[in-house]
Amino acid sequence: MDQERLSILSLHFTLGIGDFLVKQLVSYCGSAEQVFKTPKGKLLKIPGVGEISASAIKNGNSFQKAERELKKAEKEETEIIFFTDKKYPQRLKLIEDSPSLLYYRGNQNLNPPKAVAIVGTRQATDYGKELVDKICHDLAPHQPLIVSGLAYGIDIHAHKYALHYGLSTIGVMGSGMDVIYPAAHKETARKMICQGGLLTENHFGTKPDAHNFPARNRIIAGLCDALIVVEAAEKGGALITADIANSYNKDVFAIPGNIGSQYSEGCNKLIKTNRANLFNSVKDLEYIMNWSPSTSTLPPELDLSSFEPEEQTVIQILKAKKTPMMVDELSIRSSLNPSKLASILLTLEFKNVVKSLPGKLFALK
Repeated sequence: MDQERLSILSLHFTLGIGDFLVKQLVSYCGSAEQVFKTPKGKLLKIPGVGEISASAIKNGNSFQKAERELKKAEKEETEIIFFTDKKYPQRLKLIEDSPSLLYYRGNQNLNPPKAVAIVGTRQATDYGKELVDKICHDLAPHQPLIVSGLAYGIDIHAHKYALHYGLSTIGVMGSGMDVIYPAAHKETARKMICQGGLLTENHFGTKPDAHNFPARNRIIAGLCDALIVVEAAEKGGALITADIANSYNKDVFAIPGNIGSQYSEGCNKLIKTNRANLFNSVKDLEYIMNWSPSTSTLPPELDLSSFEPEEQTVIQILKAKKTPMMVDELSIRSSLNPSKLASILLTLEFKNVVKSLPGKLFALK
């Protein structure tokens, strides 16, 4: 059993340690395995580590649970992808509250050229379902990954129409991989595994409790380039996802609806308050995103194919930030230890891609 993978999963199960601290510990110590070998006194000097979490790391009680989880993943044909893995979605790496690990079952590359999230009310109208059908049909030339939440209503129709039009689709779950919710969507979920996949940050056996869904929504928002709200009431999960997407600097779109219609209120409010672009057709998305079926999502001057994977990660993080970034923050977000990061930054400076600024700040040229 890979000791590094076992160690990072053990960190995930350690009392008092959340996603941010997992990344912080690995960044400071160089690896998850080294975290458990670091003396308690040194652990306490790492920002965010207190007496309880340091003691929990040193007693190592989480290893047995991690071993059981890895065996369960193998049995369930599920990958556990850590934030240090190349397979980890680069779009998620760019957000501060990204999960430290993901459970994944499917055949889709999690770093596609284009990704669109489609969300909305669980009480979808016939009109809303027709809109989702048309959106997926019209998006087909772009071959984007369609992301949604496997829920009743707009979500499940986004998945179904994506499958129908030959698009890969990912369902982000608010439960464990072995707890498909709602159960009525098991057959669609089975098809998605062969044409996309299922994704969750929750360990096996996690029930679909209410508090898991706002957390699930941040993953939906983080995975996409553009988010489309089809139908939404004045309050609900779709609006939460839209607000999160806005906070991540994603492009949000909303379809306007009839005044007075319950499931138009949310979309109309998003547009009225300038929190979403008006969406009448896919042409609106193409215009805002500067997409055409043949376009690349990367500008020619930053064609990432000419860079090493770790260099690509650093470039994407700096590009998303849009303002100079301190080395410590860049280290945490990239999952690169400081010495390795320093070497990569120097290489990128020589390649005339990155510039060094006073105060240990770095930015793209």
